[in-house]
Amino acid sequence: MSTLGAAHPVVPPRRSGRALVVFGVAVLAYVAAVLGRSSLAATGVEAAERFTVSSGVLSLLAVVQLAVYAALQVPAGVLADRLGPRRLIAGGAVLVAVGQVVLALAAPFWLAVAGRMLVGAGDAVTFVSVLRLIPSWFPARRVPVLNQLAGILGQLGQVVSAVPLAALVVGAGWTPAYLAAGGTAVLVAVLVLAVVRDGPAGAAAVSAPAIAGGLGAALREPGVRLAFWCHLAAPFPGNVFGLLWGFPFLTGGEGLGAGAARSLLALYVVAGIAIGPLFGTLAGRWPARRVRLVVGSVLAQATTWLVVLAWPGPAPAALVVLLVVVLGGGGPASLVAFDIARAAVPPERLGRASGIVNVGGFVSTVAVVLLVGLALDLQDAGTPDTYDLTAFRLAMLVQVPVWLVALLGIARSARRVRPRGDGPWPPAGARGSPRGAAPRPTT
Repeated sequence: MSTLGAAHPVVPPRRSGRALVVFGVAVLAYVAAVLGRSSLAATGVEAAERFTVSSGVLSLLAVVQLAVYAALQVPAGVLADRLGPRRLIAGGAVLVAVGQVVLALAAPFWLAVAGRMLVGAGDAVTFVSVLRLIPSWFPARRVPVLNQLAGILGQLGQVVSAVPLAALVVGAGWTPAYLAAGGTAVLVAVLVLAVVRDGPAGAAAVSAPAIAGGLGAALREPGVRLAFWCHLAAPFPGNVFGLLWGFPFLTGGEGLGAGAARSLLALYVVAGIAIGPLFGTLAGRWPARRVRLVVGSVLAQATTWLVVLAWPGPAPAALVVLLVVVLGGGGPASLVAFDIARAAVPPERLGRASGIVNVGGFVSTVAVVLLVGLALDLQDAGTPDTYDLTAFRLAMLVQVPVWLVALLGIARSARRVRPRGDGPWPPAGARGSPRGAAPRPTT
């Protein structure tokens, strides 16, 4: 049985202006990474024209980028522990910059693929490193809120790619626009090296264990596996809805107009922004309820989806709005999983633990995206002309087995964790449990 959290306290100084500056610059690097990640989505039409390829071939750029991102999550966490988050954040910005420059100058399509692989690599190392940095600068009670804030502010990169970058591509051309994006990432890398430090001056440096041994120890830690299952369960319904299948479901299934569907997708983003600080505050104030917070979000998403799918005919507008808002809470709930992992490992393994956890949500998202598409194709409803509500009802049910597997994984992992300290449950002997006895898991 594992002990969660108390054996590895990290006590950084109280919040200071210096800590906030370090946090702000690190988040700026994450904004640059998200800008690189989403830039092609905002300029897809121009990309298809520049490289003279079909939309199907163009999608290879996104697939390759996501594959690189997923493959590098655990190695990125290992390197963040080994080299320190400062180097990884700066290195990630450099990789994003080089990838954007390659894309700016690329003529053959294969070179554009190489550029997107570099962007995916830079993106992969950035967020894990930011999560690795935060506990070194802020008290543990503040970390959940700051994790949420980092995730929220990072999405400003999507805004930059959708508005200024897209406008620059139209106004100045492809090459100048992407060179500007690459130059911005270079400036961010320089700023990171100048401002960010792995920890406050005078703080004790954590030891760097052997890479293989430290990774194995993180993988064997039940608290990390618990966090993995939490991250696998929470974000995928919202990701599937927001990234690909939400718009077709709303228009081709529920019969909404394009404008109404876009408004609901915007509401999904706004809901995530609003719910994030709330979840962070709850996770920081009541660490004993972190797992319950995640499971509650998962059950709310599953229940609302099933009600929508079971409704006779198109669902009422209020129910669809409720679905979108509940799905918006999935992303913030998934970030709570990183707090669970943080409480389970010593500081020198935090990066690799975060990388392991981050793989969970990616795996479930990709699996469900593909399964929904396959389910529609098997019903001969795989194109906008053939979409209908009945086909979408059956297709969206592929989420159910993923929810069940994830919840079973959470339950099984939770039974192997003995809570202490800043773990997801109260320490032994806390109020409400017999003196000296370990409380029952509150999942």
